[in-house]
Amino acid sequence: MTDSPSPSSGAATAGGPPAVSRRAWQALVVLLAGMFIALLDTTIVNVALPSIRTSIDASESTLSWIISGYALAFGLALIPAGRIGDRIGHKWVFFTGVALFTLASLACGISQNDVQLVVARIVQGLAGGMFVPAVTAFIQLLFPPMSRGKAFAIMGAVIGVSSALGPIVGGLIIQAFGSENGWRLVFGVNLPIGVATLIAAAILLPHRAEAAAVAAAASGPTAGRGGRPGGAAAPAPAAKAGLDWFGLVLITGALVALLVPLIQGQDEGWPLWTFLSLGGGVLLLVAFGAWEVSFTKRGRTPLVPPRLFRHPAFTGGTILALVYFAAFTSIFFTISILWQAGLGHTALESGVVSIPFAIGSIVGSSQSNRLAQRLGRTVLVIGTAAVAVGLAWVWLVLLLTNPSDLTNWELIAPLLLAGLGNGLFIAPNAQFILATVDRSEAGAASGVISAMQRVGSAIGIAVIGSVFFGSLVVSGPTPDALARGFVTSASAAMGVSVAFAVVAFLLVFALPRRTGAPGGH
Repeated sequence: MTDSPSPSSGAATAGGPPAVSRRAWQALVVLLAGMFIALLDTTIVNVALPSIRTSIDASESTLSWIISGYALAFGLALIPAGRIGDRIGHKWVFFTGVALFTLASLACGISQNDVQLVVARIVQGLAGGMFVPAVTAFIQLLFPPMSRGKAFAIMGAVIGVSSALGPIVGGLIIQAFGSENGWRLVFGVNLPIGVATLIAAAILLPHRAEAAAVAAAASGPTAGRGGRPGGAAAPAPAAKAGLDWFGLVLITGALVALLVPLIQGQDEGWPLWTFLSLGGGVLLLVAFGAWEVSFTKRGRTPLVPPRLFRHPAFTGGTILALVYFAAFTSIFFTISILWQAGLGHTALESGVVSIPFAIGSIVGSSQSNRLAQRLGRTVLVIGTAAVAVGLAWVWLVLLLTNPSDLTNWELIAPLLLAGLGNGLFIAPNAQFILATVDRSEAGAASGVISAMQRVGSAIGIAVIGSVFFGSLVVSGPTPDALARGFVTSASAAMGVSVAFAVVAFLLVFALPRRTGAPGGH
């Protein structure tokens, strides 16, 4: 079924911006349901790690791979998934990814040993990386510029809230069903949502031709030059079909070579191979860039179109995404370990700590589109500044408060402030970056951005974990000594998160002051 280009389905009305079809909003709900479970899984498992360790006798390295393996696999799948979606249509890439993600979640929940769990978790990450790029690509395709900011704001709320709610949901489940079975049901949360999303996606998501028709009707007079958002450059002539397999091998090898030593280095004492692997990863990244340029000059379709990086906003935004997510996702890792292992709280009490951040993210995201239209880049400056100040406040609380007196009440205000900044930042940031690329490359661009976010998350957790456990010294067997040791390590780890946040604040100024998308010009 194809929506006709009437005023209610995206055509421009007289004297006003194009309306958005009801089906486009329904499609957005379906897409964000998929994004919700993918990002919920980045944090929900944190509170379940102690239960997993006792239930299946998992080692410390296994626990590390349960978290980091997911992020690594997620990042590896993002770029090729975006490019494949551009070529064959994003609907069935989304559908296939959600289906595989749901099955992998079931496999995680019924795993009988650590090997089964890690393998299922990696497959789950690959599946999540398959379908997430389709979300931003569909927003570019289905929403005209004047409405796109609202859609991105909703997406930003889902990103922030799903990540922040993970510890709360996980804690509630473990509290209700106990440690032995609770961690299995943590993965089971994805099953009903995944099945419902699959049914809705088959019915509501438009096929490739339908999406193109809606996009053409939605462009109207608000599109940029040549009917493209923000005056984006005309797309290159049609390239030869076929996936860039060698480019895929190069970028996969580069990410594996960079992330595996960051994940394993602390556990193994940073042997020589970790540094050799990091150097090899850098060389593979250089080789990947050279290959993509050469591949493009031969008239082929590259995995990552080099012309994406001719836009300063896109290049700066991808670096910003990496650094920001290194700061953003690592704070829950630090707080979860501190609250349970150091202070002896339950999984639910650990999850409750993140509630102020979730509330702040909702409020900030709800206002981000309106503020982006009025303030342009300044909304990103305000958002990253609030995150940096909020995390610095948390660091000071950990540094100056007596461990025996530390409760979640001391963290309410700083985490609320950081959540507000997170909500203000995420949606406008994606909008600023994607508005600079052509719609036909929305999937590839969103894949690159999302991959940088996942790589940033993995780097952040790896670095924070190294600082946390590397500085952990417990001076005695008493609970007070345990608390002092963990609080000292947590304050050091939080200091690194603050440093990441400050760098992200400085990188915001590399973005343009205004883009076509936020104001709809």
